[in-house]
Parts: sequence; C-alpha cells; structure tokens
Amino acid sequence: MSAYVYGNTPCFLGAKWAIDKNIKDTDVVVYGVPWEGGVTWGDYTGVELGPKSMRLASARYSGYLPELDDIDVFEHLKLSDMGDVDVIPAEVENTMQRITSFSKHTWEQDVFPVALGGDHSITYPILKGWAETNPGKKLGIIHLDAHYDNMPDFNGDLYARNTPFARLYELDAVENTALVHAGIHGPRNKPESGKFAKKAGAITRTVNEFKETKDLRQLARDMYEQASKGTDAVYLSICSDVLDHAYNPGGPVDTNGLTSYELLTVIHELGKQGLCGMDFVEVYPQQDQTDFSSHLASTVVLYVLAGHAQS
Repeated sequence: MSAYVYGNTPCFLGAKWAIDKNIKDTDVVVYGVPWEGGVTWGDYTGVELGPKSMRLASARYSGYLPELDDIDVFEHLKLSDMGDVDVIPAEVENTMQRITSFSKHTWEQDVFPVALGGDHSITYPILKGWAETNPGKKLGIIHLDAHYDNMPDFNGDLYARNTPFARLYELDAVENTALVHAGIHGPRNKPESGKFAKKAGAITRTVNEFKETKDLRQLARDMYEQASKGTDAVYLSICSDVLDHAYNPGGPVDTNGLTSYELLTVIHELGKQGLCGMDFVEVYPQQDQTDFSSHLASTVVLYVLAGHAQS
C-alpha cells in the first residue's frame, strides 16, 4: 500500500511507506536527501527540492518497460520509501553525519538502496556508511557525471558538491583504481581535476568513448569490470548533468553530454552486472518549469532496477 511521505507528496513510484523505517519484505529502499551545501555557481540553486519533485513526478509511472524484454519491474522487486534524511540547513558536518547514520540502516539490510539528492556531496556520507557497515571490504564506484567533483575543498568547505570524490579517494574502503569517472566532459571542469584523478589512481572514461563506441552495452561491461576488480561491491552514482542539457533542463547546463538513450542503455547494463546501490543527484526544480528532469528520475531508477532484477 502506497502512502504520502509528506503533504501532497506520494512515495516514490508508488512504493510502500516504510513506517518507522521498517523495511522488512522489501527488495529496494528509496530515500531522499534534501540537501544543498555550498553553492558553487551564482544563484543556480534549489537542488534540495529534488526529492519532493521527483516523488511527485513519479506518480505517473508504472514499472512496465516494454522495450526491455517486456519487463514489469514491480513483478520482480518490492519497493519501500523511507522518507528523507533529517538534514540541518547550514550545519554541514552534522548533516553529513546524519546522512551516514541514515544510510547505515539501509546498508545493514539485505536491500538495494536508492538515494535521491540533493547535491552530489551526499555520495560521500552514503558510502562512508557502507564502509562502516562492511569493515575490511572494498568498494568500487562508477561515477556518471560531466564533472570529476574531486576538488579538495570549496572555500574551506570539505563537503561541497564539487568535493565528494576527493573525500572518497581518502576513504580506505574505496579502491581508487576501481573508481571510474565516466562521461566526463566540458570546460566546467578545472584543469586540476584530471590531475587529481590520475594521482589518486582513478579511471577516466570521457564522453567521447560513449559517442564513439559501437556497443554501449559492452562499454558498460568494461566499466563494470574495472570497478569490480579487487572489490567486494560496486556502487553507481549518477549526476543529472552527465546528460546534455537538451535532455536535462532541470540540471546544470552542460553541452555535448549523453543522450537519454545512451545513459539509459548503459545504466541498464550496469544494473544487470550487479550493483549494491545507487544515487541520482543534482536536479534543480526551480530551474525547470516543465519538471522534465524530475520525471527523468523515474526512468533512470527503473532502468537500473530492471537490470538489477535480471542480475
């Protein structure tokens, strides 16, 4: 039985409401992280409204994908919505701890967690929760984004949206040589970013590889092989701006990005290979009168889950 998370906001994709965080008899847990930290460009803001907007948009969708072998995701997987992490505006470190604590509850269960951001800073505390729940184990990451998001800090803030992968490079549980920055493109990257990735031992797969390959599914399998080498699990983090802005009007403006077909084909194949969880971040409802990017989230999550159901 689906319910309202708050106000007029339904559970994501009609999921069961996880009362008191009770996620028994559940395969997939969805939760929101309505957090915006340091704003790194002018008044381009409002990303903390993403979880609510994505839930509202999701009410239109079923789990049926005729183009993917006629699969109905909800025949294979049961979804629960745990609501949102209780962030504290302007208290960055306290909020990071709250995200880690919340995510640990999902990592401790036998479920597939889906986090809806929020800005990209949420990925670090989520995976810090994985590390604390899986001592001694190693994690690979596939990071689909226009940008590296690996700057050491932003005006002294270690947890701004352009820093999470710098923090993840430092996390012992993350195998840096199994961290794949994929879809990277455009001049909003800083020259240092590529150097930081190389120094850490991370892998870069630029947007050109997606555009020039004759087999997107094989490209996805190659990236998964890189991310799974020497690791116990592989996590998927997707920033909306890996897409060309023509497909992502509610995300940061980046040209020469992926088409929706390219992104969905790759993430479906990644889901089939076996992921431990995912996040989808950087949707700005205030910049998108059509809510196209909020609607995109349902399809992105369903394509990963369709693959997960077949893994």
